[in-house]
Amino acid sequence: MVSNRCMLNTVRYDGPPATPLLIAHGLFGSARNWGVLARRLSEDRPVIAVDMRNHAASPWYDTHSYYDLANDLAEVMDGPMDVLGHSMGGKAAMVLALQTPEIVRKLIVADIAPVTYEHTQTGPITAMRGVDLDQITSRAEAKSQLAGLPPGVDDFLLQSLDMKEKRWRLNLDVLEAEMDRIIGFPQVSGRFEGETLFLSGGASDYVEADARPRIKALFPEAKFAKIPGAGHWLHAEKPREFAAAVSAFLG
Repeated sequence: MVSNRCMLNTVRYDGPPATPLLIAHGLFGSARNWGVLARRLSEDRPVIAVDMRNHAASPWYDTHSYYDLANDLAEVMDGPMDVLGHSMGGKAAMVLALQTPEIVRKLIVADIAPVTYEHTQTGPITAMRGVDLDQITSRAEAKSQLAGLPPGVDDFLLQSLDMKEKRWRLNLDVLEAEMDRIIGFPQVSGRFEGETLFLSGGASDYVEADARPRIKALFPEAKFAKIPGAGHWLHAEKPREFAAAVSAFLG
């Protein structure tokens, strides 16, 4: 495993000769979140996990549109790849496939649809801003100050806290300013004719049946699968089942 910098920070996992897999994480995430799964998937192919812009070790920019994110992913790719994206990363992966279908072999979209959602994700941003970074001396202290979050979200966010530098490795100002774009989906033209899997959590409501006509219009070869008992964070809640589904689809 090696880590290097291009425009986006990437973590690469060597694997046997096959089409490489590119992984794009969701909002407030990082390549590091996918380490265990990336290693497991690299048993069959090379895997590249990225830090998206305004996240983790990648550069910060003033914009965070899905056109930006898709172009960032394209710059990482040096040839056709399979692409897996979760949530925000799934939307970026969809735009990438629609804009540049020639560089995407197979597409996996994890628990997200090409639609605008009504919920906002400003709550975690407010919670992170409420932590007194100058005074905390441990992650436990930071966790005690993260208020009003669903179970488990505090531990997830703490993975982006740099205790040494006393800062969040997230561009909170831009992510908040661009939240409407993040929960939305652009009016992108084109269709992706390649094999596509929309893999959802059985207990999640992010990919509803009424989104399927829109999905099939953009991704006519789309197939749908659910992981029983998993919510929106299906890859973290059911990692073995998730990896098995991805591996089976990629063949």
